[in-house]
Amino acid sequence: MNKQTSKLIKLGFYRHFKGNIYRVLHLAKDSETEQYFVVYQPQYGDMDVWIRPLSMFDETIERDGKIFKRFTFLGENIDTGNASKDD
Repeated sequence: MNKQTSKLIKLGFYRHFKGNIYRVLHLAKDSETEQYFVVYQPQYGDMDVWIRPLSMFDETIERDGKIFKRFTFLGENIDTGNASKDD
């Protein structure tokens, strides 16, 4: 990542508000819209690579009267041996 994108989001591991862990691999920029997307991979299941708009990945949401981040940064390196909340 360059200086500009490194300020947008850190590469590393994040916990989704539902409990599962995901690894952010890259930030990508759409060539037509110049919108940033987060390239990420679940640390469970088939581990396909997914993208999500940065604005959605980094948003604050409200559920059951509580306000929190959709994804919470855990660190650049973590033990993902038990990454799924459903294990």
